[in-house]
Amino acid sequence: MDAQQKKKPGWTEERVEILTRLWKEGLSAAEIARELGGVTRNAVIGKIHRLRLSGRAPAHGTAARKKPAAPKPRASTASRPASRGATALKAREEATPAPAPRVRPAVAAVVETPQRGRITNIMELTHSTCRWPIGDPGEEDFAYCGCQAPTGSPYCEAHARMAYQQPSERRKRA
Repeated sequence: MDAQQKKKPGWTEERVEILTRLWKEGLSAAEIARELGGVTRNAVIGKIHRLRLSGRAPAHGTAARKKPAAPKPRASTASRPASRGATALKAREEATPAPAPRVRPAVAAVVETPQRGRITNIMELTHSTCRWPIGDPGEEDFAYCGCQAPTGSPYCEAHARMAYQQPSERRKRA
């Protein structure tokens, strides 16, 4: 083989015209690469981007992209005979007792703070006052709890119970 046979064909004007025509006809990059010969699908994609080619006809043999059709309504289970697997599953579900509904502990209930402990100015908070926000910061009646907080805690005992809850069993296992 001599050097000219080894040399890959470049993007000549003729090859670019063919590329543009095939792209507008809706051929895929792989199909264009096969048609041109001597270039890869990725080379075709790169050239398409550099040429800023867009808008193309739907690919041959396929319809233009449409919105997906609305799902067809399924027949109700009452009108269909149940399969053996579905019957066994239903029987197993009926035999298994439903788990008890999970109830949040009572300590998570909203705690009413006495009016005397409320602090409306953030500058009045100290290391020994509860910093639990009460209300919406954008409203006039916004305040902080202000009750006595144990040493090392930013909240009073009631608000600390709300802020620091025990992890669930699933989180403990993980």
